[in-house]
Amino acid sequence: MTVTNLLAALLVAAFFVAPAAWAGEGHDHGDAAPAASGQALPRFSAVSETFELVGVISGKQITLYLDRFADNSPVRDAQIELEMGGAKFKAVKQGDDEYEVVLAEAPKPGVLPVTATVTAGTEADLLAGEFDLHEAAHADEAAPTHSWKGYAGWAVAGIAAIVLLAWGSRRVMAARSVRAGGAA
Repeated sequence: MTVTNLLAALLVAAFFVAPAAWAGEGHDHGDAAPAASGQALPRFSAVSETFELVGVISGKQITLYLDRFADNSPVRDAQIELEMGGAKFKAVKQGDDEYEVVLAEAPKPGVLPVTATVTAGTEADLLAGEFDLHEAAHADEAAPTHSWKGYAGWAVAGIAAIVLLAWGSRRVMAARSVRAGGAA
């Protein structure tokens, strides 16, 4: 068996063995790639020796999470006052360990400095951070997806090209041997 025939046999064997490695029923993930569920909301964090404050903005609403820096336990019943863009807002307690501020209008894109005054019992602290707000540049574009059928088409085309090259090189080698045999 020549090298060319061996190569062709290996390629054909690989083509027929490869489908056995594909995911079986219930183990494939469908034809489409999973879509992202949404984009991450802009947030800021501000830390001191006593408190850690995280704010998440969604439109006009800012949800605040306040924890103790030492043990990351939530701070309940705190008074939080935010200053953003020259305006002051008092946070309202929502649920067990979160606070909320509702702005008059959604902030414009850009960097927005935030200062928070936190009072919890006898402890008071001043925290500073900033929101880095960006426009959603490509939020409406879908992520590119490729199905296994597209990859299989490229694989078949590649194998066909290799077989064609092997066949062509075999013909060239046969033509050379005919010329060499005729000259001897």
